[in-house]
Amino acid sequence: MNIPKEIMKFCSKCNKNTKQKISIYKAGKRRGSAIGERRHNEDKKGYGGQKFPKLAKPAKTTKKITPVLTCMVCKKKTSKFGIRIRKFELN
Repeated sequence: MNIPKEIMKFCSKCNKNTKQKISIYKAGKRRGSAIGERRHNEDKKGYGGQKFPKLAKPAKTTKKITPVLTCMVCKKKTSKFGIRIRKFELN
């Protein structure tokens, strides 16, 4: 799917339609010291097997892509709902 790099969209901070730059959300680096990560490792270790079942065959064939809109005037970022796309292209 081809999507333009810039679109005109309403900015809630500027309170008017402004040019917005589109980028794709990328998850940050996972921290091993985070409490959720530590809890997950604690549940996995020892006897009792895997905390969550390991999927042999994933049900979905596509990943969800979350577009992030950045206002060119005030630099406020807003994210749209994730959409399932096989191929995502910014042009």
